[in-house]
Amino acid sequence: MQLTTDSAQLHAQLSALFAATFGAAPASIHDLRADGSDRKLYRLIGQDAATAVGVFGPQPEENRAFLSYSRSLRSVGLPVPEIYAADEASGIYLEEDLGGTTLYDLLCQMRVGDSFPETIIPFYRQVLRLLPQVQVRGGGAIDYSVAWPHPEFDRRAMMWDLNYFKYHFLKLAQTPFHEGRLEDDFERLCDFLLQADRSHFLYRDFQSRNIMVRQGKPWLIDYQGGRRGALQYDAASLLYDAKAAIPQAVRQQLLQCYLDALEEVIPVDRESFQYQFRGFALVRILQAMGAYGYRGWFQQKEHFLSSIPYALANITQLFADGLPVELPELEQAFEIVNGELGIVNEKEEDGSQFPISAPRSPLPALTIHITSFSYKRGGYPADATGHGGGFVFDCRSLHNPGRYPEYKQLTGQDQSVIEFLEREADVEQFWQDACGLVERSVKAYLERGFDHISIGFGCTGGQHRSVYFAERLANYLRSQGLGGSIDLNHREAANWPAAR
Repeated sequence: MQLTTDSAQLHAQLSALFAATFGAAPASIHDLRADGSDRKLYRLIGQDAATAVGVFGPQPEENRAFLSYSRSLRSVGLPVPEIYAADEASGIYLEEDLGGTTLYDLLCQMRVGDSFPETIIPFYRQVLRLLPQVQVRGGGAIDYSVAWPHPEFDRRAMMWDLNYFKYHFLKLAQTPFHEGRLEDDFERLCDFLLQADRSHFLYRDFQSRNIMVRQGKPWLIDYQGGRRGALQYDAASLLYDAKAAIPQAVRQQLLQCYLDALEEVIPVDRESFQYQFRGFALVRILQAMGAYGYRGWFQQKEHFLSSIPYALANITQLFADGLPVELPELEQAFEIVNGELGIVNEKEEDGSQFPISAPRSPLPALTIHITSFSYKRGGYPADATGHGGGFVFDCRSLHNPGRYPEYKQLTGQDQSVIEFLEREADVEQFWQDACGLVERSVKAYLERGFDHISIGFGCTGGQHRSVYFAERLANYLRSQGLGGSIDLNHREAANWPAAR
């Protein structure tokens, strides 16, 4: 059977599945972004504001793995979405709606400039304490017979990832290397990695965009590529997550937090684990760089390219720390890549070198001015740049949280207000319309070399709706690597209850 990819037909199929599950057709269906995935995601909102995420997956084996893993992990009490219904023949299913905030979104909200915010560290600790439960307890419930595309992270799977890096990063970047010597490096790296215990669940893509934040707790998504493998891989995936740019000292602290939690589940040889850890960090980063090259250069999805300098910084750190296996051809290739794409080295307080954020962007600099404001306190924001271009979006047509006593002292930055707004069908449609207009204009401004664009969101008091959209847009543009600088200003902040 040929699976449909027609949006109208998918909407109809998902609507019918929703009606069969919840007793009535959805009031609205909104497209959601799937980043690097070929799946199509939708938010379905019912007449009573109940929501579900509808998914179409073109790969039946991938769908089967996700559905099976979700049910297994949930059966042992792990925080994964409930599967409401599935029509595997059509490649669609409905799952629990975990909201729109990822760990990466939370990091962007807390980040000031390029610094890694200390306020996010407790949440990372919470996630790393959860990870051993997923790998060991969850792994014991998983049916690996449905694993897709391979049941184990063995030599074959490792070589797939390493060749993915070679063909989709090094060759597309036109980096010279000696084919035979690079293959020798890959074989030595695989020999080293295969010494690790590979009997637990390897999540495969355990990174900040696949960890949802709901009511202050982590929830997990996108584990359909999981298989048996080494524990080190997932910890490295999170701690060497490219754009998170976790400083080395913080990374080491978080790794110890993970090992403490792991020791509560199984015996751990910490010295051996950490000796093998850097090798798994390397193979994970190489796989990710293959994805950046394939999605960015081959598929022309430019925002993937903005992750490359951060990944190069992490690779440079690993080589500086000393890898447990000699990889001379790979190291030489990275010296060439660094010379072409470039990273900036800065010193930490202890004097050690840490190559961190401050990557050279392949796009020209563009300052994006985003303002939330109140129509009754001064009207439209003034243009201080002299540029005069951009948008103003009027949010007053949307349901106002400020009418309710429980939200009067809060703002659009507070989670309960965010959840209130995201339950409203017209809020998501407003967001899709506004974001689409802004994103297209930002890309056009970048191509034409403009240096400023202004976006304003106005509401009655400048406290709830406008703040929510201003924050969401800033986080979204940062996550896509658009703009050299984002200037976010909440004009009415001095009038918010906490400031009085």
